[in-house]
Amino acid sequence: MNYLLLKHLHVTAVVVSGTGFFLRGLLMLNDSPLLQRRLLRVMPHVVDTILLGSAITMAVLSAQYPFVQPWLTAKFCGLLAYIVLGMVALKRGRTKAQRAAFFVAALLAFAYIVSVALTRNPRGFLLAFA
Repeated sequence: MNYLLLKHLHVTAVVVSGTGFFLRGLLMLNDSPLLQRRLLRVMPHVVDTILLGSAITMAVLSAQYPFVQPWLTAKFCGLLAYIVLGMVALKRGRTKAQRAAFFVAALLAFAYIVSVALTRNPRGFLLAFA
C-alpha cells in the first residue's frame, strides 16, 4: 500500500477516534442511554483497529519504531496513558466527578499524542512552555 495513502487513512482514523471518544464522553457525562447502542459500543473497536494497524504498517514501511525514535516512544507512552485514562473516564470511574476529571485528562493525553505526531518531538505541545 502506498505510504501516503496509509498516512491519510491513519490521520482519518485519528480524527474519527478522537471525535468518537469526545462524543462518548459527553454522552457519559449526560447519562445518555445512547451509550448502550450497539454501534457506539462496536465502532470504537473497529476504528481503533484500523488506527493501530495503519500505525504498525507505517512504522514497518518507514523503519521508524518506538524505543528507537524518541518521538514514537513518546507517542506510544502517551497512547498507553490515553487508553488507561479513557477506560476510567468511560467505564471504571466511580463518581461522575472522577469520570469527568479522567475524561479531561484523556483529552489532554490525546492532544499530546497528536502534538507529538505533528512536531515529531517528544515534548509535543509542551514545547510551547519551554
